Amino acid sequence: MTAVAVPATRARARVVRPVLVRLGTSVLVLWGAVTVAFAGLHLTPGNVVDLLIGSSTVTPEVRARIIADYGLDRPLPVQYAAYLGRVLHGDLGQSYQLHQPVASAIGEQVGSSVQLMLASFALAVVVSVTVAVLTAGRRWARAVFSGIELIGISIPSFWAGILLLTVFSFGLGIFPATGGDGPESLVLPSVAMAIPVIAMLTQVLREGLELTLEEPFVLTARSRGMSDLGVRLRHALRHALLPTVTLAGWLVSFLFGGAVIIESVFSRQGIGRLTLAAVGNKDLPVVMGVVLIASLLYVVINILLDLLYLAIDPRLRGA
Repeated sequence: MTAVAVPATRARARVVRPVLVRLGTSVLVLWGAVTVAFAGLHLTPGNVVDLLIGSSTVTPEVRARIIADYGLDRPLPVQYAAYLGRVLHGDLGQSYQLHQPVASAIGEQVGSSVQLMLASFALAVVVSVTVAVLTAGRRWARAVFSGIELIGISIPSFWAGILLLTVFSFGLGIFPATGGDGPESLVLPSVAMAIPVIAMLTQVLREGLELTLEEPFVLTARSRGMSDLGVRLRHALRHALLPTVTLAGWLVSFLFGGAVIIESVFSRQGIGRLTLAAVGNKDLPVVMGVVLIASLLYVVINILLDLLYLAIDPRLRGA
């Protein structure tokens, strides 16, 4: 092996090893989520058969047939193995209340939730980067926007949603109050979900920018005649992104949870309303299906973040 090939091989190993570790960790996370879901189905107070039957009165024969059909007469280890096998094949079980596969019930609602999450996250990123770049290192602007951000973090999403509805829907009539499928129906819920995200992202990104602006390479860039805005966008922003990317990944999971509240406030279809209804009706397979989907989302986001780190910081890939 040549001298050039050895460093190249080591560089690839530095890239591949963290990815393999992340994949191994992800498998454990998903397995843990499946196990917790199974335990939740069987340890939650209330008899599963009673939940399946509801308020209907059935004969002992019908009850016994329901138990056999769902495999509830088998030992728990056997049921766990069967449940794990179904999940590995994409079968999340049957909804007690909707009488349809959980995967289908979630699939019918996931598009609306993804739209809302992407719109909220895109809005948060655009506003946060703009405000952080313009206010970093500028005392008065920083003081004013820091106060606004503190208020944004302190406001619960549901309260922000109600306030936005009161002003822009009931008062001014600019946006629809509830439901709706058009782009205008996304505006108010997206803003309500994005407010705390904007506040947190801006604070972290501004702090990173201010530390970066004190680095020697920034002084070098300015000495070459580059404008202040150019230095911030072309040099400082990229170096300040790593801690922000870490926070952004966590905030995507935060948005997934926030959808439960926001979709209820704005009467939007989506996983949030489906989950809330499932909790109220004790539809445990749907609740646990959502838990598994949320776990999968967490795993995918973390893998994408690892790849993004490699793109942002060449040092991580041995460049």
